[in-house]
Amino acid sequence: MTTEEQTTPSSVTPDSIIQLAMGFMASKHLFVANEIGLFQRLAAGPATLDELAQRTGVPRRTVRISADAMVALGLVERHGDQYQNGPVAVAYLSGQGPADMRPMLRFFNRISYQTWGQLEEAIRSGQAPNRQGGGFSEADQRIFSEGVEAFGAGPAEALATGYTFSTHHRVLDLGGGTGSFLLRVLRQHARLQGTLFELSGAAAVARQRLAREPEGARVEVVVGDFFKDPLPAGHDAIIVANILHLFLPEQNRALLQHTRSSVTEGARLLIVDLLTDPTHTQPVGAALMAGEFLVIAGHGDVYSDAEVCGWLRETGWRPVEIIPLAGPISALVAEAV
Repeated sequence: MTTEEQTTPSSVTPDSIIQLAMGFMASKHLFVANEIGLFQRLAAGPATLDELAQRTGVPRRTVRISADAMVALGLVERHGDQYQNGPVAVAYLSGQGPADMRPMLRFFNRISYQTWGQLEEAIRSGQAPNRQGGGFSEADQRIFSEGVEAFGAGPAEALATGYTFSTHHRVLDLGGGTGSFLLRVLRQHARLQGTLFELSGAAAVARQRLAREPEGARVEVVVGDFFKDPLPAGHDAIIVANILHLFLPEQNRALLQHTRSSVTEGARLLIVDLLTDPTHTQPVGAALMAGEFLVIAGHGDVYSDAEVCGWLRETGWRPVEIIPLAGPISALVAEAV
């Protein structure tokens, strides 16, 4: 018996390793259940396997595999021979609840899942191909934009109600995707006007999204690259949501300097992101998402609130407050000085 074997506590088991290693199986089962419309079809009411097979168009034998996996994971309930959505699925996956997370799952399935196959090479080399910066097909751009909107729905709503936008006149949203943050802010503040600044592919999706909402009439969509092009003038508040985690520190400092040069003293900057503690290990979700940002954006990472505050002070901004939003996401508010 080796020394290591002698000193290893008998209570230590490999269970946690096995659970982590099998995590991809749970994720993929969830993605597939979403893709075949399992939760949506169960929104019509409890169903037997024969009824589920008919509703989804999936063979009875394999729809059972999917449904039972969702029962095991706690998203679907089984009573006798009937399956029904559990409370979480009713609320977020049925298409009939207060929020719809299905586009986020589609984004993770269609884009992220395959891209994570490049994580090892990205970690070894320090970078990956930048898919997000104009590297999406038109179909993937729509999946990406709608998925990011679903992921950010909670923080967007919390920002609209948790920050006092009534003191502002016009808000600029840099890299604002579908305009989901602006829409929620404008719904809360009828006198506000907004500008969405995006790359051409995302801007095309945003225009279609904004056209379906009455508040969209108060949003001007401007196409451009916020590193290279002048930013639209005349704004007293700028939202930078889910942007800093896509870039290297020096790029983020350059972006913050660019935003500062586009506004007058007293303007506010609202940075919405997965800000971490100084060790970059908490919250756990942010530490894991660092891999997502790396493989999707090429150089992405997560940053601590202390790091971001340092960049702000270096570029002419004064940090004012941090507002917890939803989950691991916060808003760091700064003022132009």
